[in-house]
Amino acid sequence: MARLKEYNGYYCESEYEYAFIGFLETEGWIYSSGNNISRVTKRDVLIADDFKKFIVDTNPDLTEDEVTQIFDNVRLVGSESDFATLHKVYGWMVNGIQFTPQDGIARMIPLIDFKKDSNKNIFRVVNQFTVEYTNNGQKENRRPDVLLFVNGMPLCVIELKNPADANATIYDAWEQINIRYWRDIPHLLHYCTLACISDGVKTRLGTVRTPYEHFYAWRRVNDGDTVSTLPFEETETMIKGVYAPERFLEIFRDYIYFQDSIYNSDEVEIVCRYPQFFAARLLRQSIINSVVQKSGKGGTYFGATGCGKTYTMAFLARQLALRCTDIPEIGSPTIILIVDRDELQKQGAKLFTKSKEFLNLGEVAVVKNRAQLRQELGARQSGGFYICTIQKFCDREDDKIGLINDRQNIICFSDEAHRTQLEHSKKIQFSKDADENMKAMVSKPYAKVLKEAFPQATFVGFTGTPIAETYQTFGDEIDRYTMDQAVADGLTVSIKYHPRIAKVLFDKVKVKEIEDYYKKCADDGATYEDIEASKKAMSSMEVILGEPSRLARLATDIHDHYVSSCAGDPDRIQKAMVVCSNRKIAYALLQKFKDKYPEWFEEKKSPDGVSVTEEELKELKPTPFIAMVSSVGSNDEEDMYNYLGGVKNDKRSEELDAAFKQEKSNFHIVIVVDMWITGFDVPCLTYLYNDKPLKKHLLIQTISRVNRKYPGKEFGMVVDYIGIRDNMREAMKIYGGDTSVAPTSDDVEQATSVFREELEILKTLFSDYDLSPFLNPDCDPIERYRLLAKAAEYVFASTQELQTEGNKGFQKVSFKTYFLKTVKRMRTAFDICQPSGNLGEEESALAQCFMAIAGFVRKMSGTSEVDTDTMNRAVSKMVEEALKYNQVESVLESGEEEDIFSPEYFEKLSDVKMPATKLELLVKMLRKQIKEYGKVNQLAAKSFQEMLEKTIAEYHERRKHLTAEETGEAQEKASEDIIRIATEQALAILRQMNENRESFRKIGLTFEEKAFYDILISLRDQYNFEYGTDKEVDGVVVNDKCKALAKKIKDIIDTKSSFADWLNNQNVRNQLKLDIKICLVKNGYPPQYSPEVFNKVMEQVENFEEYSVTEDVGNEAATSAKIYQYEPEYKVMKVAEDSIHYGDSKNNQ
Repeated sequence: MARLKEYNGYYCESEYEYAFIGFLETEGWIYSSGNNISRVTKRDVLIADDFKKFIVDTNPDLTEDEVTQIFDNVRLVGSESDFATLHKVYGWMVNGIQFTPQDGIARMIPLIDFKKDSNKNIFRVVNQFTVEYTNNGQKENRRPDVLLFVNGMPLCVIELKNPADANATIYDAWEQINIRYWRDIPHLLHYCTLACISDGVKTRLGTVRTPYEHFYAWRRVNDGDTVSTLPFEETETMIKGVYAPERFLEIFRDYIYFQDSIYNSDEVEIVCRYPQFFAARLLRQSIINSVVQKSGKGGTYFGATGCGKTYTMAFLARQLALRCTDIPEIGSPTIILIVDRDELQKQGAKLFTKSKEFLNLGEVAVVKNRAQLRQELGARQSGGFYICTIQKFCDREDDKIGLINDRQNIICFSDEAHRTQLEHSKKIQFSKDADENMKAMVSKPYAKVLKEAFPQATFVGFTGTPIAETYQTFGDEIDRYTMDQAVADGLTVSIKYHPRIAKVLFDKVKVKEIEDYYKKCADDGATYEDIEASKKAMSSMEVILGEPSRLARLATDIHDHYVSSCAGDPDRIQKAMVVCSNRKIAYALLQKFKDKYPEWFEEKKSPDGVSVTEEELKELKPTPFIAMVSSVGSNDEEDMYNYLGGVKNDKRSEELDAAFKQEKSNFHIVIVVDMWITGFDVPCLTYLYNDKPLKKHLLIQTISRVNRKYPGKEFGMVVDYIGIRDNMREAMKIYGGDTSVAPTSDDVEQATSVFREELEILKTLFSDYDLSPFLNPDCDPIERYRLLAKAAEYVFASTQELQTEGNKGFQKVSFKTYFLKTVKRMRTAFDICQPSGNLGEEESALAQCFMAIAGFVRKMSGTSEVDTDTMNRAVSKMVEEALKYNQVESVLESGEEEDIFSPEYFEKLSDVKMPATKLELLVKMLRKQIKEYGKVNQLAAKSFQEMLEKTIAEYHERRKHLTAEETGEAQEKASEDIIRIATEQALAILRQMNENRESFRKIGLTFEEKAFYDILISLRDQYNFEYGTDKEVDGVVVNDKCKALAKKIKDIIDTKSSFADWLNNQNVRNQLKLDIKICLVKNGYPPQYSPEVFNKVMEQVENFEEYSVTEDVGNEAATSAKIYQYEPEYKVMKVAEDSIHYGDSKNNQ
C-alpha cells in the first residue's frame, strides 16, 4: 500500500491521490514513486527498464541492440501531428510494431501481451512523475497526479482534485489534461490514449481528446450487476470495472475508437461507455451461441434513443471480426446493417465508411438493392460490412429470387428496421401492372424475408423502443439501457414537460346527428370498414386541430414562448421542432406564421447577432428562420406542392437537413409531420412543440429529439398542445424503466395453437372450393387477384347456415357472418404468432388469403358510392357546425362544468325561474367546485364542505316540519321560503369561496402558494405556537414569514415536478418530501420539533402531488408550467389565452 504523507490535519489532494493508488494496488497494479524511476532525462516519458524487460521476456531471440532499437523507435515517435502520432502509437500498442531483426525477416513485435492469464505484462501506477518541457527557451515541468504504465508505456493519465475542497472540480482536472498538458507536454500524451478525472465524488472516464461533457461514469463491474448511481461509489466502481488489469487491456484493445488514418485531421478518439461495453460483450456471446446452435436469433439490444447504439454496433462488429477466429463457423464474418430510413443509412455510412481499420472487415459499402448485395456477397467468403435500407432489402419487384447468400458466417444487424415492415407483412399487397390489371402479392413477415435471404445467418436487433414482435424476430433481450439510466448517467439531458392544452367539447346533439349520419350511410350500403375509418379520421381531431383561428393562436403561442425562452439564454443556440398531425395542417400553420411574422421568412445565411467567421459563412446557405419539411403527395394543392419542392422534394429536404444541423445556420425552427422523427440528431434542438396525437414507441422517438447533450443545455422541453401526458407516462413506464414488452414463449405457442384451429375451420368452410392456385408461389399475381374476387363471390352465394356461440348462447348465422367472425379470431392470433417466422409458408399464405377474401366480402356488402372520403367531407362540415354552436352554448343546458365564480355564471343562474331547480343546480355545482378546490387547497375546501353540508341539513330539517295538514298556497309559500333561505345560504358560501379564491391576489401569492400559506397559518393556530407576525394590509391579515415559507415549499414542488415522469418515480417523490422537511426545519417551522405538524404539511403536499397535474380550479394556475390549466370546457380550442405573457416577471415568481 502506498504510504500516506504527513499532513496538517486537513484532508488534502495528496491523501486522495494515495487512496486512489491504494485501490489500484488492490487490483494488481505495482506502485512506484516517479522520483525513484530511472530516466536519462526528465523529458523521457517511457520507463526503459519495464519496456526492455517485456520485449526480452516475449522475444528471447532478440539481441540487446535490437531491443534498444525497438525502444528507440517507440521513444522517438512524433514526426507527424500530435493526433496522428497518438493514433499511430495506439496502433503499435494494439497490433505490435513491425521490426526487421538481423535475420532479415520482418515481423510484428507485440508491445503488450493481450492473451488471457498472461503474466508477462508489467502494470505500474506512478505518481510524482515530473515531465520536463521547454517554453521560450526556458525549462519548465509538469507533474500529472497519477500515470498508469503498461510495459513502460504511459497508457492513461489520471488527474485528481481534493474531495474536501468545494472549489476544486473535475472540470479543472479536464482543463489540465486537455489544455495545459497538450500545450506543454504533448510528448507524454502521444502514449496516453485514456484519461480519467476524479474528485472523489465524481469519477469519469474519457480519452485525451474527449470533450468535457462526454466524460462519463462507469457504473457496472460485471455483467448482470445492478447499476449503481451513488456518487461515492463511482471511484471504486471505475477502478474495479475499468482498471482491473485484465479488464483494462480488454477495453484498451477493442473499445477505443479511431477513424481511419486518412481522417486524422478530424481528431476523433472515443472510448466506450459502460452500457456499450457490456452490450457488445453480451451480444458477441449470444451471437456465438446462436451460430453454434444454428438458431439464427442473436438477440435483441434495447438501448435508449441517444445512448450511442451505432457505436455499440461498431464495437460489436470489431469483436466479431477479430475475437471469433477460433470459432470456425464465424471466422471473419460478413456483417449486414439493415436500417429503416435513409437518415439512419446516412448516419451509419458516415461512421462505418470511415472505420475500415477499426472494423477490420475489409470493404465497407452502402448497397443500392438486393441484386448488388447478392453480387457483393457472392464475390467473397468472409469479411465485408454492408449497409442497406429495409425498403430496398424487402423490395422484390425486380428481384424474384428470395435467396441472397446461404453462408453461415453472415451476421445481420437490424436497426429499428423491423418496425417499418410489421403491418406491411401481415396482409396481401395489391397493385396494378402496366396494363392496369390488379395484382395480389402475398406478404411475408420480416423474419421470414430475412430467413429466405440468408437461411443460415444470425440476426441481431437494435432498438430504442422494442415491441413484442422485435423479440420474436431476433430473440431474447440480451441487455438493456433505458432512458432513465441515460439521464442519470448524463448521456442525455432530462426532458421537461410543459402542458399548454387546447380543449374541445362537441355539442351532444350535433354528435348524435353525426352518429345518425353514419347509420344512414350504413343503410345506404357503406361498408363497416369505411365507416370505422371515417370515425377514426374524425375522432383523431384533425378537423378541429386545423381550425384556422386555433392555428392562429397556436402560431402566436409558439412564437412568444420560443422568443422569450431564447432571450433568457441569448448566448446559446436553441433550435425548435413543431410536430403537426398531418401535412395540410402543418402547411396551414406555416402560413399563419408567415402572416404574423414575415421576418421569419426572410432568407439569410445566419441570424442577426450570431457571431460567424468567414470560413463558416462559406459553408452556410441562405435559408428562412422557419420552414416546413415533408414529403410531397401527388394530390397536394399547387401552393403546397411547389413550396415542398415538387419533383425536387428529396433535394430540398436534403438541403434543409444539412442547414438545420449547422448550428449557426439561419434555419432555427422546423415544422414536421413524420420526417426527422427517428434517427435525426441535432444536439442544439431544445424545444419540441407537439400538436400531434402520439403514443408508445413513436412518442418516445419523437420527444427524444430534444434529449441530446449540448454545451449549456440543461434539459429539452416538450411543449404540449394536444394532451399527450397520460400517453407519455405510459410510454415512460415501458421504455424508461424495467418493464418488458416481450411476449413469453407460452403467449406465442398459445396464439399459434388458436391460429391453427381457426385456420382449420376456414379450410373446412372452403373444402368445396379450390384454393390451390393461391398456395402456388409461382402463381401469376393477376390470376391470384381474380381468385380472391371469385372466393368472395363463393361466400355470398352460399345459402348454408351455421351455428355459432354468442352472448345469448348458440344461434344460427349466415355463412358470410360465420366466415367473417372466424377470420377475425384467426387474425388476432396471427398478429401475435406471425412475426416469429415459425409459421409455414402455406399457413401464412392461407391466412392472408382468408383475410383478403374477408376484405372483399366487406367491400362487396355495400354497393353504394358512399366511401370513407365522402363521409369525411360530410362529417367535417357537421363538426364545424358543432364547433360554432359550441361557442355560444349555455352551461345550464348542457350540464357541463363552467367557472362558477365568473360574473357570467351568476347572470345565467338568475335566469333560472324554478326555485327548486335553481337550488339543486347550485348545490350540485358547489359540490363539484369544492371537490376541485380540494385538489389544491385541502384545508379551505374542508371548511366550505362543512358549510354546505350544514346548509343542506338545515334545508331538509325545515322541510320535515311542513305538515301534511298545511295545504295549498300556505304550504307552497312555506316551501318557497325554505328554498329561498337555503339558496341564499348556498350563494353566501359561493361568495365566500370567491373571496377566499381571490384573497391570494391581495396577499401577493399564487393560487397554489395560498394553499400552503393557509395550512401553515392553520397549524400555527391549532398547535398554538408563534411564527411570524400577523398584520393587516388592505383589510387582509398577512403573515410575511408564512408567506415566504409557502413560496419556498411551492418552489421545491415545481422543481421536482418539472420532470416528465416524476409521479412514477418514487425516488423523486421521496426526495421531494425530504427537501420540504429540511426546508421547514431550516426556517424554524414549528419552533419546537413536532412530527404531527410535519405530517399535516405532508398531507397537503401529497394532496397537491396527486392533483398537481390534473385540471385546476383557477386560471392563475396557468402561471405554473407544471400544472394543467383549468379551461372551462365549453370554450372552444382555447390555447393558453389567459396565461401571463412570456417573459413577464410574474411568470418567474
